Amino acid sequence: MTGELYEDLVLEHAKRPRNRGRLAHATHGGSADNALCGDSIRVEVEVGDGDIRAACFEGHACAIATASASLLTEHVRGRTVGNARVLVEQMEMLCAGPSDDASAAGAALGELGVFAAVRRYPARVRCATLAWDALRRALAD
Repeated sequence: MTGELYEDLVLEHAKRPRNRGRLAHATHGGSADNALCGDSIRVEVEVGDGDIRAACFEGHACAIATASASLLTEHVRGRTVGNARVLVEQMEMLCAGPSDDASAAGAALGELGVFAAVRRYPARVRCATLAWDALRRALAD
C-alpha cells in the first residue's frame, strides 16, 4: 500500500462493488448517512447461530464509501457477530483514532488498512466509516 487515498484496491471496489443490492434473507439491517454530502448506505446481514452468513449493501455514495461497503461485505461474512463488532471498532480506530491505536488497528486489518489514508483528509473519514456505522446499527438489534 502506498498510503494514497485512491489505492488500486479502493478503485477496484468502487468501480465493481461486491455484494451490492438487497439481501433476500436478511435478519438484520442498518443504515447510516453522511449529512455533509448526502451519501447514504444500508447494510443487511443474515445471521445464524451467531455467525454472519451473508452481507450486502445498497445506497448512494462516493467511491470511498462504496469501496468500504464492498470490502465490508467480504470481510464480515463467516465471522461471528462479536468478531464483526470488533472489526467495526478497529476500522474506526484506523480511520479516526489516536495514532498509536490506528497503527495497531492497521496491522490487524490486513487489506482494510488501505483506509488509513483517510486520516490525512478529515472530511473523508465519514466516507470510509459510513458502511461500518450501518453495520454497527444492524448488529445492535
